[in-house]
Amino acid sequence: MEEQQSLQEEMVQSQAGAEVREQRARQDAADLRKIQALKLTRARICEQLSRSSSERYTSLLNSELQQIEGELLKLV
Repeated sequence: MEEQQSLQEEMVQSQAGAEVREQRARQDAADLRKIQALKLTRARICEQLSRSSSERYTSLLNSELQQIEGELLKLV
């Protein structure tokens, strides 16, 4: 009787651990997609900065670039 309870407890713990690992894997994948999107956005902004001749637009792009880099630092 005690062995059965022990086995059941082990199974429950094992399932809970598997669920936690699966959830963590999904979160890691989501974070990776977010990082990739931010890096693409940063590259696009840098390209636009190199072509910008407007002081106001350059200022806007620099502000966006700082925001993107801040978000990247949080995720990495």
